[in-house]
Amino acid sequence: MPRDARGATTEREPAVNASELEPIARAALEEITPSATIGALRDVTVADAVATVRFATRQGGYLGWFWTVSIAVNPGLEPSVLETELMPGEGALTAPDWVPWSDRLEDYLAQQAAEVESTGDTDDSDGDDDHDHDEHDLHGDDGDDVFDGVDIDSHDDTVGEDSDTDD
Repeated sequence: MPRDARGATTEREPAVNASELEPIARAALEEITPSATIGALRDVTVADAVATVRFATRQGGYLGWFWTVSIAVNPGLEPSVLETELMPGEGALTAPDWVPWSDRLEDYLAQQAAEVESTGDTDDSDGDDDHDHDEHDLHGDDGDDVFDGVDIDSHDDTVGEDSDTDD
């Protein structure tokens, strides 16, 4: 292990040649995405014997995102791909934080109660009667279970039952 001038051990990151890692990283990405979606090499960083190789993405809808490949770069060993992923960069569009259903329901109910209080409306009557004439009713039957001119309630259920005729 390397030692500094005082004799203390120092942990040094392995020397990494970005030109060696770029083709390895591109090959790994081409296993999960078309090469047309992989943009230019952005940077290579090394920490704890792991090189992180980042590429711009050409994938539509992912402005500010980067293809990222983590590669083990242990001294004396061949570089080995650890993982590949598409990661958001600074300012990238991402989904909002997840909120549990119970919290969302609680917020919704509170909002509904606030609306009732602000309008002073305590009943469910909004002036709309569910049995009013439907302006889109093409059959003039006010929606009485008629579909394409056939009243389902008046349909003869005996049709198709076994009959006594022998042919």
